[in-house]
Amino acid sequence: MSTAVGFALFPTALGQCGIAWSEAGVVGVQLPEANAAAARARLQRRHPQAAEAAPPPTVQAAIAGVVRLLEGAAEDLQFVTLDFAGLPELHQRIYAVARAIPPGKTMTYGEIARAIGQPGAAQAVGQAMGRNPCPIIMPCHRVLGADGKMGGFTAPGGVATKRRLLEIEGATAVESLPLFGGR
Repeated sequence: MSTAVGFALFPTALGQCGIAWSEAGVVGVQLPEANAAAARARLQRRHPQAAEAAPPPTVQAAIAGVVRLLEGAAEDLQFVTLDFAGLPELHQRIYAVARAIPPGKTMTYGEIARAIGQPGAAQAVGQAMGRNPCPIIMPCHRVLGADGKMGGFTAPGGVATKRRLLEIEGATAVESLPLFGGR
């Protein structure tokens, strides 16, 4: 991954988020934290070389898109340039498929594995999702287990955050299983 040169914090409907960027694009997104200090501390641990700065116009546009999505807009963030330099090629292929999942839709780990031509690689897809440096923009929250279960989510709040993001987007899960409600 390229070295982040800057980072910024921004408020959203779910709390304080953060974003880090390089000269080539966004290198990291921090999902909502309880407050600005917590978001800043986590971003600085992940990107110690980055300086807090005013985001350039392209990053400002990414921030605005994240804010709109977290307010409930069907925002497609594929316009945001991500800098995945240095990430494994397999992860980059997986992320390309996951980025194409529109707001309000989901795919399973197995469907993504089949889409990259490796039908037995569902576990590798899950590992890539767990290492996603740019959640929301690279929408790992839209990837579910084959049985419609949430699976893991490494962001603050865990599976509850994943469920909340999907609720905001009005997502539907595997047709035969309810995404929300009792099981």
